[in-house]
Amino acid sequence: MAKAIEITDANFEEIMNSEQPILVDFWAEWCGPCKMIGPIVEELAGDYEGKAIVGKVDVDANPAVASQFGIRSIPTLLFFKGGQIVDKQVGAVPKAVLAQKLDSQL
Repeated sequence: MAKAIEITDANFEEIMNSEQPILVDFWAEWCGPCKMIGPIVEELAGDYEGKAIVGKVDVDANPAVASQFGIRSIPTLLFFKGGQIVDKQVGAVPKAVLAQKLDSQL
């Protein structure tokens, strides 16, 4: 079962070069709603293996990526296609909402 990729300040640009759609979960260890959505993000990583990239950015450990996108509240989930943000979700939502947003990029 695929797991979400740990995205860091160091590997972010490399991951953004992917041809596949990318879902990035900006989170932190101390964030309650992040803990609620974390397992959903991991499930999506398995569900979309080979079709999309699903990753997570710990905003405390990787402040450069978080500030690059002006992440002020977490969890924030950004959807990328061709290196551009195509959709955004702030706050915890049901898995179906995220799956629908990801499907629209496939």
